Order: sequence, then structure tokens, then C-alpha cells
Amino acid sequence: MTETQPAAARDDPAVAVPAIELAGVEKDYHAYGETVAAVRGVDLSIAEGEFFSLLGPSGCGKTTTMRMIAGFEEPTAGRVRLRGQDVTDVPPNRRDVNMVFQSYALFPHMSVFENVAFGLRRRGVPKAHITRRVGEMLEIVDLAGRERRRPAELSGGQQQRVALARALVNEPRALLLDEPLGALDLKLRQAMQVELKRIQRGVGVTFVYVTHDQGEALTMSDRIAVMNDGVIEQLGTPREIYEHPATRFVAGFIGTSNLLDGEVTGTAPGGAVLSHGPDGRIEVPMRGGREAVAGERVELTVRPEKIGIGRDRPGDGRCAVRGTVTEVVYLGTSTNYNITTSAGADVVVFLQNATSADDIAVRGDGVWLSWDPRHSYAIGAPQ
Repeated sequence: MTETQPAAARDDPAVAVPAIELAGVEKDYHAYGETVAAVRGVDLSIAEGEFFSLLGPSGCGKTTTMRMIAGFEEPTAGRVRLRGQDVTDVPPNRRDVNMVFQSYALFPHMSVFENVAFGLRRRGVPKAHITRRVGEMLEIVDLAGRERRRPAELSGGQQQRVALARALVNEPRALLLDEPLGALDLKLRQAMQVELKRIQRGVGVTFVYVTHDQGEALTMSDRIAVMNDGVIEQLGTPREIYEHPATRFVAGFIGTSNLLDGEVTGTAPGGAVLSHGPDGRIEVPMRGGREAVAGERVELTVRPEKIGIGRDRPGDGRCAVRGTVTEVVYLGTSTNYNITTSAGADVVVFLQNATSADDIAVRGDGVWLSWDPRHSYAIGAPQ
């Protein structure tokens, strides 16, 4: 698939040339007499200063794609460009990008200052410039005053920031991060997500981030490419991907999503009316000029937090589906309801506990599920 740059990049002549471009990139591996396609026909354009994430499950091709950008893997087909220059055949040490790995790879016998200064010293940069530049980077990553400490004397989050400072001190055009927060515990990982975004905004460098964690990608990214089986299934902003998943895979992989289907029984302004079970009615917008035909089955998704629960059928034009509560789980800030609809679909509903939810429903109750039609989103083409 081909994706244009974000509007901000297109409108600014100074960033008209993308920081990174992949054109028809493919990567095959050969093992035991078989060819395995790790990446298949990826077209990608990443703007200058963008925080861009490659998101997907293990084995989807995201790390292989990043390694081709870095030069550690050679594409089987296609071209890699950095700021308009073809670097497909350029070795990694001659590409103006740096990479941060999950292991950090800090030198344990060196101080924080020496770790960050290492690349500058290898390049023969004058001592005064090294001192100034390292000091600036340690300020940005909030490690000023810890210059003399060794990695073993730092927390996991501080070690991560040292690795970032070491990668950024050489002023690369792009920084590639391969699941860098994977070794941290949950609370620290969440804190570092905010820190990474702050640091990226502070230095203005293009970040390309590989992760299998949907929360990380949604929290930090300007845009996300969701990968599956070597291809990009959807590319867009976090809101676009969450609110309007393009495929069944994206709907299921990004957060929690309810997948329903129904038979087209009529039309509504800009969309179709579906039946679901003996008495369920769902409206779904049909975007992109698609027209649904009576009798077709359409699959759709609706997010759990968009759905309400009531004892009576709503009469206000909302989508309405009848079901039975199969489980109720109290989670403190919210209560999760598992419901089986009259058509046999399993639905999850998240209700915030702003007020007591004790009297909404219990296991075994018959209920009506309802939501605004604009929160229905058709998946793929009508079947």
C-alpha cells in the first residue's frame, strides 16, 4: 500500500522530502529448501520529526523492516531511501541513523558521561564540544548530575535514558528503537512512554519505534503502521486506527473490539440497517462510497466503551441488540460485562464506575445493548 505524508509535512516545504522511504520493499529468507516471505511489498513514507511506530505480533515483519532501514538486512526487492537518497546498498555505519535495542548495551565499566560520549570520541570530536554536547543530552533525558555513575548504579528507566542519550548525541537523522521498553516493569514502562515522547519532541529527531504493545503505540505515536504476515494492514493516526479499523485483524489486535455481523435489511442516511438476531437492529455507516445490498451480510466492530446497557429497548434511534449477561468483572475504575447476544455473538462492555453499577445487571440477566450508530464501523467488504 502507498501512503502519503501527514498534512503537516506536505504543507511545510522544509520537510517535503520524507526522512525515510520504503518502496516495494520485500525480504525473503531461505531455510530447509523453503522460501519464507518475512516482508512483502511494503511502501512507506515517514516524515521528518515524526514519531512513527511499526506495530504487530511476533513474526509479523516489523523488526525485519526496521533492520532494513538500519542496513542490517538487505532487501530481496525494493529500495530504501533516507531523505531522498537511495541507501539500499549502503552499509549500516554509513547511514545517518542510530538504533536502540531492548538490551541497552551500555558499557558497564564506563560512567554515564563516558557511555554517552563514546561515539563522539570515536569520531575524534574536540573535547570541549564533547563536554558541551554530552551535558546538553543529559539535560534532555533528565540525567544531569549523574554523569559519574556506572550503569549498575542506575534504575532500569535511567539506563534506558542513557542509551537514548548515547544514540542521540551523534545527532542522527533518525533513531530506530526496537522494543526498548520490553525489559521494564509495567509501571516504569508506562512512565517511560511519556518520557520517550517528551524527549522526541525536545530533540525533533525522527523516531521509528517497533513494538507489539498496542498501548505503547497509541500513547506515543504520531502515526502507526499495523503489520501482519509481512504486510501493512493499516496505516494511520492512533485515533484512526482505534476508531476505524480497516480489517478484522486490526480490529482484534488494537485494544478490545466487539465483532458483530448482520444481514442488510434496509438503508439509513449514509449507511445500512442490519438485523442481528430476531429483534436486533444495527445501523452502520458505509464509508468510501460503498453500497450495501439487501440480503448481504456485513461484519462490523464497535468498541466496548461505546456501548450502554439497559433493561428496556431504547427508542431513540440507537443501535439495539438483545443479550444475556454471562459474567460481571469489577475492576475498580470500571466494570466489565460479558454478554452473549440473541444471535450468539460474544460482546464485552466497559462501564465506568462514576456511580454505583450494582443495579445495572448481574449474571443471567437479560439486557439490551445500545450505542450511537456512528460508533459502528464496517470491516472489509460486505460478504
